Amino acid sequence: MSKHVAVLMGGWSAEREISLRSGKACAEALARRGHRVTRIDVGRDIAAVLTTVKPDVALNMLHGRPGEDGTLQGVLEILAIPYSHSGVMASALAMQKDVAKDLFRAADVPVPEGLVASRFEVAKGHVLPPPYVIKPIAEGSSVGVFIVREDHAHPPQELTREDWPYGERLIVEKYIAGKELTCAVMGDRALGVIEIVPTVRFYDYEAKYVPGGSKHLLPAPVSSIVYQQVRRLALAAHHALGCRGVSRADFRYDDRVEGTGGLVCLEVNTQPGMTETSLVPELAAHAGITFDELVQWMIEDASLNR
Repeated sequence: MSKHVAVLMGGWSAEREISLRSGKACAEALARRGHRVTRIDVGRDIAAVLTTVKPDVALNMLHGRPGEDGTLQGVLEILAIPYSHSGVMASALAMQKDVAKDLFRAADVPVPEGLVASRFEVAKGHVLPPPYVIKPIAEGSSVGVFIVREDHAHPPQELTREDWPYGERLIVEKYIAGKELTCAVMGDRALGVIEIVPTVRFYDYEAKYVPGGSKHLLPAPVSSIVYQQVRRLALAAHHALGCRGVSRADFRYDDRVEGTGGLVCLEVNTQPGMTETSLVPELAAHAGITFDELVQWMIEDASLNR
């Protein structure tokens, strides 16, 4: 049955450009499926725009704030427009990486050791023995992330900049050597596991979105025990936050540790990318689900009270 779908994209976060690309790809897929599509570049007037457009369903393709932190989800609840992906609570929890980590621990999903501190405290001197990773509490796409290696005499001084845009509190985590693994969850089903091998320093913004910035190995070349454990933990993390629809969990795996002991969950993305280089469409294709089928599933799965 064809629907009138509002594809919400753009916005004003650091990930605006990627969101526009995700939205474009999904809008084209929905049009191919015979749906009536209205593309909306989300601005501060989104409630008024949606009231005028009156879609049957909203496909949320925003990355970062306000589309990934529960804010937009709240607007859609108020307007009673069924929407894709996670609801208000799960979105807000996943975006606050420190709170999400507490919930993962409670659900027996291992996470890296770390702490939360003010950016000035972090800039003053090593708050953890190097190597460690500094990341904003609520940004995505590796925006504002620093890896402090053993040979760094002091933390990055960019943290003290007057125009530092990523919040006053930062997460500092022990750096986990080894492999970068990721697994998507679709509804109640964990898909496959990809190993991401950056062709640059680490899997940063460039590596994620520039073709050739990273190699994706699917299925990930790890033991079947580790592979299945990543899938199990991705589902457990999805449930721990109360996620809905599609999510993607990112892991580090220190393969020098025997068994699955070297595996930790870094975070869950509740609005994963849907561009041509994105991981979720690749994982879906590996499971026999085409890009168009994946997007169709998202709008069929859309609801209120998520």
